[in-house]
Amino acid sequence: MTKKDIVRTIAEQLDLPQLRTKELVQRTFDALVETLVREGRIELRNFGVFQIKRRGSRVARNPRTGERVPVQAKSVVTFKPGKEMEARVRELDRQSSASATPPATSPPPHTHEPDQPSHG
Repeated sequence: MTKKDIVRTIAEQLDLPQLRTKELVQRTFDALVETLVREGRIELRNFGVFQIKRRGSRVARNPRTGERVPVQAKSVVTFKPGKEMEARVRELDRQSSASATPPATSPPPHTHEPDQPSHG
């Protein structure tokens, strides 16, 4: 999903012009970034927590050449999903594992019937 998709969805749901909705969405994103840079952390209940963390310097390896390469310390943004988001994402795992697992009562498939002549 892109920002354009978000704008379109919100505009349709709230019956607002897309241009006005785009401005509101952009201002929301701008406010999130500004707050994150200023305070280092944003907690959105039932959604998650964005936080700036400092990664120390390290030595990495270039995967193409195998050469050791120094990587400088840097600030990175991390995201930890909230409980509601975690629960909804976990539900995807339950749904996919339920549909991928055959019922326990079905017999295993076999390739040859013993009473049938084989054609081969």
